[in-house]
Amino acid sequence: YYGRIVDPEAGRTVDEVMLVRMEPPHSYTREAGVEIHCHGGPLPVKRILELCVAAGARLAGPGEFTLRAFLNGRIDLSQAEAVMAVVSARTSESLALAVDELRGSLTHRLGPARDALIRTLAYLDASADFPEDEIHGVDVVGTLRSAECALAEVLAASNLGRLYYEGVQIAIVGRPNVGKSSLLNALLRHERAIVTPIAGTTRDVITETINLKGIPATLLDTAGIGETKDVIEQMGIDRSRRAIDAAALALFVIDGSQAATSDDLAVAHMLAERLDRDGAGRVVLAINKRDLPHHETHESLRAVLPGCPTIELSTVTNSGIDTLEATLFDLASSLAGEAREPATVSLRQREALRSALTSLQAALAAARDELPNDLIAIDVRDALMFIGEITGDQISERVLDEIFSTFCIGK
Repeated sequence: YYGRIVDPEAGRTVDEVMLVRMEPPHSYTREAGVEIHCHGGPLPVKRILELCVAAGARLAGPGEFTLRAFLNGRIDLSQAEAVMAVVSARTSESLALAVDELRGSLTHRLGPARDALIRTLAYLDASADFPEDEIHGVDVVGTLRSAECALAEVLAASNLGRLYYEGVQIAIVGRPNVGKSSLLNALLRHERAIVTPIAGTTRDVITETINLKGIPATLLDTAGIGETKDVIEQMGIDRSRRAIDAAALALFVIDGSQAATSDDLAVAHMLAERLDRDGAGRVVLAINKRDLPHHETHESLRAVLPGCPTIELSTVTNSGIDTLEATLFDLASSLAGEAREPATVSLRQREALRSALTSLQAALAAARDELPNDLIAIDVRDALMFIGEITGDQISERVLDEIFSTFCIGK
């Protein structure tokens, strides 16, 4: 319906609006509802809300509409939590993942494990309650093993999904005047950091975020690390060291036109601690200034950082930047393990997944040890309970309050 919102006391029109009436179950909450579509300025919205409250309405609590949709059975709990993932998405890829969860993707992924556990529990309970009757057998170990694989796959997918949702921090490190700020600008595709020939231009950590093939990557441009008596520079170096410790990946920038210095080696030894045992660590060696005629091999640095990906690039011509981004994406993805497809899972859901997997593995160990069926059933029942905490089949009022308290008002 088209019409006007009128202030009854002043007799003045507040705004021209569209009013939409929704009959149950054809609404977000499956309840009867009315929406007022007004112009988007803050003043008309505020005034219309004030008039509604004055007429007897109240403001919704955080997540109240989504909570009602869950309680009325329109969505399950995993879909309800996906609403916040949609709102908080930082890249188009993380948004697409959140929308999949909004459609019930997580519940669908949990289906095989849940069905296997229900089938196993039905057999275990029946065999324990009616030991003298002939009950159709179930391969308990095999069925639990398939459920374990299914749950482990969902948990691995959640680790990758968390990367797309929360992002990754990458520290850009090196001695002064090797091109760290120029590399930051090249990755951002615009000039964010001040770049001069003067060493030590960057005195603090500069933070910017890029879209790394769908993963939100926060770049930390750090102050050059080296020997200095300048108090301010030393403070910047201390902050750089803390940024390196906090970052998941480190991008070690060196000057490809010069031989390695003692400061380069000092940084390399500091980063060597980040390497894995097999030499494939979370450090990328970026050899900058390849547009200059004189090239160094930097074998001394490579020896300190064996197995690290090495990218030759130029922030002047932008050669090698695409290769660097692809390498950083591969390293960031490896942080999540061997998952093939990501899944958007909240911290609460991930903890429930871990608990379900732990209970399932306990049941599997008991079955392999040929313990009594009623003892195996205890752990199987616990695993089902934890899965129910994700889908909403088993959830307390306290947990519901905790989940929806994080939502925006009006969601």
